[in-house]
Amino acid sequence: MKHNSPKTVIIVTGPTASGKTSFAIRLAQAFNTEIISADSRQCFREMAIGVARPSAEELAAIPHHFIASHSIQDEVTAATFETYALSKVNELFQQYDQVVMVGGTGLYIKAFCEGLDLIPDIEPDIREQVKQEYEAKGLSWLQETLKEKDPAFYSSGEIQNPQRSMRALEVRLSTGRSIIDYRTGRKAARDFNVIKIGMDLPKEILHSQINIRVEQMMQAGLETEVKALLPYRQLNALQTVGYSELFDFFDGKISREMAVESIKTHTRQYAKRQMTWFRKDPDIRWVSPSDPDAHHSVTTLLQ
Repeated sequence: MKHNSPKTVIIVTGPTASGKTSFAIRLAQAFNTEIISADSRQCFREMAIGVARPSAEELAAIPHHFIASHSIQDEVTAATFETYALSKVNELFQQYDQVVMVGGTGLYIKAFCEGLDLIPDIEPDIREQVKQEYEAKGLSWLQETLKEKDPAFYSSGEIQNPQRSMRALEVRLSTGRSIIDYRTGRKAARDFNVIKIGMDLPKEILHSQINIRVEQMMQAGLETEVKALLPYRQLNALQTVGYSELFDFFDGKISREMAVESIKTHTRQYAKRQMTWFRKDPDIRWVSPSDPDAHHSVTTLLQ
């Protein structure tokens, strides 16, 4: 995305545990700028360990935005992020020519770069009905219902995501049309440049880093963090890897050891889904997170 504007957002993305945070900090230090997080979970102040929020040292090194900025009680969506990030970027451009954005939430990055399709408002009764049925009958019910009522969405490869699947069913029940019909493919105009850098590392190394990170989270007190959130477990923000497995452990459904192994497995599956999403984006330039010359290659892209 190239404009004559001297202002540029450098987006660092890739799967979970791939080294995005430290790479983005080195980049922000090189350009003497600030960081906007594009992570749909790190924005919640009640969740720290399980979402791999940057450490106190990392947050002190470079100012970060959209980290611990919202409560799990808030409804935060890709549209929320688009509005927040565009406003924050314009504010930061008063002071800097480059701003770094980092995160693995593909939909948030897409919303920021291209805008979102306008999907009609959903009647609250329908939203509540879908939510209650999903909570009672689970993801397999949701998938079967979509297979019958919205085959176009069902075959789009997004049916593993409960939030997006519920959204698709709400739209179908509310409007009689598939959510796919509302995807126009028109991209919103942005008056700044965007450079996308992806963290590329071998699958074996990524899986090893995921396993190590989960063990470190447990040592850092993830169990205590999740236990404190038990009263809020029904909230959307907590229907997520690292939390739902430990809720099952607290319910006595699985052992602690099984919960930890499940977190590792589900995180690896999540990383695979992230890579499937990012590999479809031809604008991402893939680099090794440990490449000492990677920052120089970003500098050449800015010229």
